[in-house]
Amino acid sequence: MNVISVVDDDPFVRSATVDLLNSFGFICEAYASAEEYLGSERIEDTSCLILDVKMPGLSGLELQEQLIETGRRVPIIFITSFPEERTRTKAIGAGAFGFLPKPYSEEQLLSCIHRALRPPISV
Repeated sequence: MNVISVVDDDPFVRSATVDLLNSFGFICEAYASAEEYLGSERIEDTSCLILDVKMPGLSGLELQEQLIETGRRVPIIFITSFPEERTRTKAIGAGAFGFLPKPYSEEQLLSCIHRALRPPISV
């Protein structure tokens, strides 16, 4: 099953993001921390990860690094209240499909999700 996992320590952002995506027919799971996501049973079902950059404990960038190190190449879209260029460069350089400053528009998020879920073009 294809699942979009939303990881954000802000319960309002988490809830609003899941509600928005559910309204477009996506199946979503929400997590309050990177650690909660890593401990979930749905990690293998995640087709796209919407991930806050700054969270208590493991940050979004640290989670991205950990997933890469363990061979889990899930498409990631970062969302952040702190859109620093150096952080954006690091996230995108490591393969993120988007880096959206909060508040982001529904169109921006959906565009990133559609790109992230598009099958790769084989040559």
